[in-house]
Amino acid sequence: MERYKKLTLLHSNDMHGDFLAEDRDQKLLGGVARLSGYVNKVRSEEKNVLYCIAGDMFSGSVIDSDFLGLSTIRIMNMLAPDVATVGNHETDYGLTHLLFVEKCAEFPIVNANLYENITGSRLFSPCKVLKVDGMKILFIGILTEEVIKQTKKEGIVGTVVEVADAATEVGKVCNTYRSADIDMTVLLTHIGFEEDKKLAEKLNPAWGVDVIIGGHSHTFLEKPAVVNGIPIVQAGTGTDLIGRFDITIDTRNNSISDYTWQTVPIDSDTCPRDEEIFHLINDYKMQTDEKYGRVITHFCRELTHPSRTQETELGDLFAEALRDSFGLDMMLMASGSLRTPKLGPIVTLGGLTECFPFDDGAYMLSLKGSVLRRMIQHMLRPAVWKGEHCEFYQFSDGLKVSYSVPRAEILEFSLHGKPIEDETVYTVGMQSYHFNNLEAIFNVSREEAECVAGARVIATSCKEVIEEYLENHWQLGHAIDGRMEIIFEG
Repeated sequence: MERYKKLTLLHSNDMHGDFLAEDRDQKLLGGVARLSGYVNKVRSEEKNVLYCIAGDMFSGSVIDSDFLGLSTIRIMNMLAPDVATVGNHETDYGLTHLLFVEKCAEFPIVNANLYENITGSRLFSPCKVLKVDGMKILFIGILTEEVIKQTKKEGIVGTVVEVADAATEVGKVCNTYRSADIDMTVLLTHIGFEEDKKLAEKLNPAWGVDVIIGGHSHTFLEKPAVVNGIPIVQAGTGTDLIGRFDITIDTRNNSISDYTWQTVPIDSDTCPRDEEIFHLINDYKMQTDEKYGRVITHFCRELTHPSRTQETELGDLFAEALRDSFGLDMMLMASGSLRTPKLGPIVTLGGLTECFPFDDGAYMLSLKGSVLRRMIQHMLRPAVWKGEHCEFYQFSDGLKVSYSVPRAEILEFSLHGKPIEDETVYTVGMQSYHFNNLEAIFNVSREEAECVAGARVIATSCKEVIEEYLENHWQLGHAIDGRMEIIFEG
């Protein structure tokens, strides 16, 4: 029997409904049709090829949202990954719907640490063994703690949320399913790059985990991070790139003998187009274009949202739209709610929906200045600047925060030029998801947040509020005005 065998392992993560190619610098980049074309090309060129997806296939496009993910599963079935794991956005349409959609998938979906509370049963198969050229490759799925925040209101879900517990769960699966003839073990995770590194540190080498393929933090890498002897990789976000391992497996010792890893651009120069998927996606696009092609407003120029951890033009505008509509002192709008880096100058319903896809409600809180300061201090904590995946917020105008990263300290905290006083009460708006997870996100208990006047629902759809605001305000333009000043030196 041949001892050394080659395996090509392709991987994507955080595709977020990025189905269509984009025209950039006279070159078409990304799109599932060319991604599929590349996967098919590699499958025809190489003997042993596996393709996996590390979560978040859903959310981010009207083609996905208008069909509640069913369109995505149909497209993914044609893309034909060999295995996938769930991400937090797979729960966007509800857990019950996810379990229905999973039945429509023609590829295995694995997760080891998402449980149903009453019986303690896993909701998915924890792992999958794929056989190729006499080799057995074990894939195990691990999910981010954020999913418990999103599904908490459903009351039927529990998840292993601590990294130490996740490591224990991996050990349990490896001990149970990793038989002596497993040649390679892959963790498909959706916990973020920094958490992947922490998880790798806690894995017992005897469990035999060879590779971690991650998602959630949208991390672009030039080379794998190697922790505890385990290479950890991600392929950014969307479909502009695909990750590629070329691995030599020692089948006698059931271990990796050698490997190379790279990210491969998906573009019109190097990737053929899968015509069947192209026509399927185009059919969906024609249906959504008819519905979402309506022009809502016209900006003076294109507005941008280049990063979730800084003040942005779109973040400022949307936070102000919500604050003004609700009549509050301030609005804390989640940066992660904005899913595209730019919008405009012509804003269609489709463009707005792809930029702001989460149709969440909003709450009003009456907060003392001391509590508000603690919340903002926690939002700006050191973990954010170390690259960990943390919630971050855009501020409505009038609120000014100056923060020193080296000192981990708020230097200025004011509203309309006046310092925010500890005992003064301010009306603050936030989206329902963030209110429902106050303690996890802001390190403030529900009792503290509601002690002055309780909490009140002020809208059931932030998206509808923003749409109405934009329809009534044309030729908007917004320049960043320094309401969020982050100081990295001194």
